[in-house]
Amino acid sequence: MSRGGAVHRLVVSADIKGSGRLGHRARLRARQGMYEVFEAAFAAVGVGGDRVHLEDRGDGVLAALAPEVPPAALVGLWLEEVHQGVREHNEGLSEPLRLRIAMHGGPVGDDGRGLVGRAVDLACRLCDSEPAKAILAADDDVHVVFVASDVLYHSVVAEGGRFVEPEHYRPIPVRAKETDEVAWFHVPRRAAPPWPAAAPPEQPAPTAAPGGRPGQAPGAKYWINVNGHNQIVDGAEVHGDIVGVRVTRERDGGAEGAERGE
Repeated sequence: MSRGGAVHRLVVSADIKGSGRLGHRARLRARQGMYEVFEAAFAAVGVGGDRVHLEDRGDGVLAALAPEVPPAALVGLWLEEVHQGVREHNEGLSEPLRLRIAMHGGPVGDDGRGLVGRAVDLACRLCDSEPAKAILAADDDVHVVFVASDVLYHSVVAEGGRFVEPEHYRPIPVRAKETDEVAWFHVPRRAAPPWPAAAPPEQPAPTAAPGGRPGQAPGAKYWINVNGHNQIVDGAEVHGDIVGVRVTRERDGGAEGAERGE
């Protein structure tokens, strides 16, 4: 990943549960297993080389995907490959590998020492959130818990697709440091993530904005892809390089459109 201005990327933050309590050999085995699982999953969705930037976080990993990588591939096939890879890795182990994984997208920069940006901060906070930890603590048979930010859920997960199960996600408030928002929690192949107590009430589905998508609130953020570039629309603002815009004006008896780009 080259240095320079911030570029819109999907960020993946992952952490190994309880790594601080593992012995040296067990910790090395867990780290090796995590990397093998992630590398195989990235290969399965055709992401490798300079299309993914990986940073080691000791007991976890931070990744940023190239702008052209479709988020649906990560919340679908990639997550399924991670789930299956962890299952295979854990066969016969008394100390299984258990992962918290979170995703969010936004402008990401590289200052030469690592990834920086609010998207990075939020992905890391969702991964380290109390609800994510509580879900793993509630059921020893859960080896992977996935957290999608609210914008990622409504714009990508909610659209469905192969290996994507939006109906099996649950919204739970996350409040930590400068974070106060609803995130969406999911355990692969489970109808709902386990919860140690009564789960917080689900957020009502927002009504569609005029001319917007179902479930999209007025002024809501959502992802678009223009000529292979992922962008976020936040109300009337578009975040990311503007590569093309189609403006449609209503006319009597029809509509007229004009395309602009740079």
